[in-house]
Amino acid sequence: MERREYDQMHALEGRLWWYLGLHRLLADQVRAMVGDGRPLLDAGCGTGGLLSALGRSRPAARQLGLEYDTEAARMAAEKSGAAVVIGSITALPFGDQTLGAVVSADVLSHGLVDPAQALKEAHRCLETGGILILNLPAYPWMLSAHDEHVHNVRRFVRRQAVGLVEDAGFRVRRATYWNCVLFPLMVAKRLLLRNSGSDVQEMPAPINALFAAIIGLERRLIGWGVSLPFGGSVLLVAQKGETKST
Repeated sequence: MERREYDQMHALEGRLWWYLGLHRLLADQVRAMVGDGRPLLDAGCGTGGLLSALGRSRPAARQLGLEYDTEAARMAAEKSGAAVVIGSITALPFGDQTLGAVVSADVLSHGLVDPAQALKEAHRCLETGGILILNLPAYPWMLSAHDEHVHNVRRFVRRQAVGLVEDAGFRVRRATYWNCVLFPLMVAKRLLLRNSGSDVQEMPAPINALFAAIIGLERRLIGWGVSLPFGGSVLLVAQKGETKST
């Protein structure tokens, strides 16, 4: 990811609607699926906003971060207060069956990441019954200038993501699209303004608050068990140690 993207993330992830919605959605899944006291890894933690949110969600858990970029890892450690190690999601520096949960947001889409190898590593490091929580950018046809800035080379459809995770030995517990209501605006910006640059930008406060409220409603629906039919991202929750679904 470009240095400017890390700097923008660091500055905005505490207030921009997208980061607030993403972090709260993933924290919801952690609260629902991960027991107290289990070691929790944010794999590809960036500048630490999600890691901080996960710490607030499960304060009794041992919070760990993994980040490829040295400067981003430093920011993440300062922001979250968690232990952050330098490394790759495709070669996790942890022992077999040592983690209770692995959370990863928009990392399997990165050009330096082999998704199958990353999932194999997550499976190796998770204890039996451990939880994998992924957020993935949706739809290959949505690749745009923003993806270039953050070095994304792939986006996913839900069925493809489910297949990858099942092939790695997990049982999928939940898979849904989200960012559904705002998706038409996202499509318009990405396809009609393909060279508009990064999506990580300050927004007028009223619009930011409106978008955050819309994402909050979607979070509530997902929490009630509703699966959304389309959206800008795929949320996937899986578990190690049970028979693969067919």
